[in-house]
Amino acid sequence: MRLLTPPNILTCCNLICGCMATGAAFHGNFRWALAMIVLGAVFDFFDGMVARLLHISSPIGKELDSLADVVTFGVAPSAMIFQLFGIVHYPDAIACLRPYLPYTAFIMAAFSALRLAKFNLDTRQATSFIGLPTPANALFWASLCATQLPFLVSQRFNAVFLFLFLLMFAMFLVAEVPLFALKFKNLSWANNRVKWVFLAGAAACFALMGLAALPAIILWYIALSLVAWRFRLE
Repeated sequence: MRLLTPPNILTCCNLICGCMATGAAFHGNFRWALAMIVLGAVFDFFDGMVARLLHISSPIGKELDSLADVVTFGVAPSAMIFQLFGIVHYPDAIACLRPYLPYTAFIMAAFSALRLAKFNLDTRQATSFIGLPTPANALFWASLCATQLPFLVSQRFNAVFLFLFLLMFAMFLVAEVPLFALKFKNLSWANNRVKWVFLAGAAACFALMGLAALPAIILWYIALSLVAWRFRLE
């Protein structure tokens, strides 16, 4: 069995990006970590496309893809959250937890691995997602740390909020909640209303906020998915 196929090489590039993002995060370089996670997501997108174009599919490719995703979209954002716990404001009541609370960041890595394992076995996720996709979760945390750091380290935000936020997103990774996928079978409005509304909102956010819009766009994606699920919209 050939190991160094073009799709596997792209997957390994994704893995290397995840390792670089993790290293950057532990050095407090959130912007570089974000750039590496974004680049890893690009490699993650193209490895599957190349595999389909070349008709190359193997069990090892699928396993390698999940292992790479655990690093890039699980460990790397966990490292960013770990670093953030070290600089975020601590109320006096929990100041004694400052040396220990940062290690809870790796809950995100564990739940990302659970989500990826679940995704590999869940046949319901061919055209949509059940739970928050790990790339979306990673991009949310990476962009939040990279663009909203002044707010996150202010006294308006503290370690308690960060911990609760962490738990909420970790649970949402494995939640039995459907989220739409940005896959267009055609470009008609009738068949893609939710997707077109999402893209219009995302474009407006980027126009108004630039790179700082990324966390808001991920929240917009989650909120719109929940509305579409609640009202059975397509």
